[in-house]
Amino acid sequence: MKFIAGLILGLLVVPFGAYLYLTGGAAPVATTDSDMPFERFFAKKALSARIAKDMPKTVPIQPSEANYLAGAELYKQHCGVCHGVPLTPKTAIAAGMYPKPPRLLEGKGVTDDEPGESYWKIANGIRLTGMPGFSKSLSETQMWQISLLVANADKLPASAKAALVSPIAAAGPAASTPAPASAPAFPSAVPNPAPPPK
Repeated sequence: MKFIAGLILGLLVVPFGAYLYLTGGAAPVATTDSDMPFERFFAKKALSARIAKDMPKTVPIQPSEANYLAGAELYKQHCGVCHGVPLTPKTAIAAGMYPKPPRLLEGKGVTDDEPGESYWKIANGIRLTGMPGFSKSLSETQMWQISLLVANADKLPASAKAALVSPIAAAGPAASTPAPASAPAFPSAVPNPAPPPK
């Protein structure tokens, strides 16, 4: 009987203690805090299992120079601020993130990962890391172009390396279209209504 009572008490105390830890302000939630107990272990296990289950096993585009060049432009626009570009210091955004985003074009990067793994991360993002999912803003081809770029970062052609360190290409016409003249730029530009009649 004592064993059962102790078991029931333990089953109640542990969740209640975890609840107090999380809701009492003790949990490390700032980017400058250290890891929560077992946080890195459980997050890595869960992420690895999900990617292994869902990542694409085949790459639908070729690792061609044209795809590397397109991937380089996309990488600079969408990834470089966090993951860095060659010959550029770490940005303030990357320095302030937790966990720290890996520098994908330096050292090993993710060249030891399958392109499908990088594709999954680009498409879906990684919760609670600052890594967004791009499946709603980039096409599948664009996400594969970035995936091939980072998967082959150690063997890119010279043209792709040069593209990575050149300024970002000008945006297309949609991004540079000015707002209609009838739309005021700021609320202060809206004229005050006429004073009411006396």
